[in-house]
Amino acid sequence: MAQIIVVDDVEMIRESLEATLIRAGHEVSTCGDAEQAVEKVKRVSFDLIITDLKMPKMDGIAFLDQLQKLGSEVPVIMMTAYATISTAVEAMRKGAVDYIQKPFEADEITLLVEKTLEHCRLVKENEAYQTNARDWQRGRQLIGNSRVMLEVMEKVQCIAQSSATVLIRGESGTGKEMIARAIHAQSPRSNKPMLCVNCAALSSTLLESELFGHEKGAFTGADRMRKGRFELADGGTLLLDEISEMDLKLQAKFLRVLQEREFERVGSSMTRQVDVRMIATTNRNLEEMVQEGQFREDLFYRLNVVPIYLPGLQERLDEDLESLSEYFLRRCADRDGRSVRILSKDALTILKEYEWPGNVRELENLMERISILGSDEVITEKTIRSSLDIEPIYSKEVSANKVSSIVQMPENETVSLEEIEKELIEKTLGRYDGHRQKTAQALGIGVRTLGMKIKRWNLQHT
Repeated sequence: MAQIIVVDDVEMIRESLEATLIRAGHEVSTCGDAEQAVEKVKRVSFDLIITDLKMPKMDGIAFLDQLQKLGSEVPVIMMTAYATISTAVEAMRKGAVDYIQKPFEADEITLLVEKTLEHCRLVKENEAYQTNARDWQRGRQLIGNSRVMLEVMEKVQCIAQSSATVLIRGESGTGKEMIARAIHAQSPRSNKPMLCVNCAALSSTLLESELFGHEKGAFTGADRMRKGRFELADGGTLLLDEISEMDLKLQAKFLRVLQEREFERVGSSMTRQVDVRMIATTNRNLEEMVQEGQFREDLFYRLNVVPIYLPGLQERLDEDLESLSEYFLRRCADRDGRSVRILSKDALTILKEYEWPGNVRELENLMERISILGSDEVITEKTIRSSLDIEPIYSKEVSANKVSSIVQMPENETVSLEEIEKELIEKTLGRYDGHRQKTAQALGIGVRTLGMKIKRWNLQHT
């Protein structure tokens, strides 16, 4: 569904077009002259403008001039009963994407509208992916000096030149989609679109239509033909995010595209050929899913042609955390026109002790939050603790009797606060058989704080 505005000084034409486009499933506004339309375009975000050429006050060409002055990028279809080569050229030069000669049939304008909207959508997606490709060439995509990440980068460069199917595996937040975009950006297909479908976000029926497209009337609500992602990505790359969530029945249909590079739209018997590179991602164990009958074995082997494992942030903390943090801080500063903030050594220590369940995505969000909300040039340990909602155990009110009942204090010896803290946590863990939630509650601290302490001292409950 698109938001469309129709501009024509003839009321009958406006009403007829409005009814036709509403039947096609669009939302339609109308204006009797271009001056009203200019004011409306200033207030409302439209997907398409359909305007007459000959109108009083302001004609279609002058209307296009005004749209250019506004910086509008909304596509325009020009209607005219006086179509000549010169008027068509002038309209296109001023920014119109197409024109149609009056009188026209309802089906004719409906098809032109659908073609224009589809073309503009594809152009926008392609521009976005071209931007990603340029960013990759500037080295803005993959950050890391750890051995595991260097191996990933080397593998990306090797496989980018091929058209082999790639399966990228790793925990959520590790950057699987970024790796896929890096592969596409360095491939011979980089000047073609790369489209992404999240298999976990759509029902089986919607996912089938999204991938293969559908014909008008193929199912309830299919009021017009729609191309699927396979057709739109022809010549380029298709990324199937979280492929493990695809329904078993749909897996069989997808397997055929992998094998034969052909498919049919939903509701059609016409076979279509495509040349698309497939990249799939998953955060689940597909081998186990195959054993449990939740994932097709033949599809797994078709996907797993070139496997890439993307390590979690915990696996590369020492080598990559500082460079990743600095990159995210610098990117936020450049974007917002601020000075770059610096992490203190104590702040880095806290970051390295944290468990990072959200991986690189969580680190990115944290650095952005600190960059936006903070004002001091140097980011301190206190700022990190506050942002992660973790506090030192000794900042809580734990009674002396509670401590002495757990920790045996040696007589006539000096004991550091850190040693007391370590023993207190270790003994409390033992009391609750390693149960972190109960231990944290007994100590009056958060589970995240407890986890960091356990990791720092490599504590094992006894």
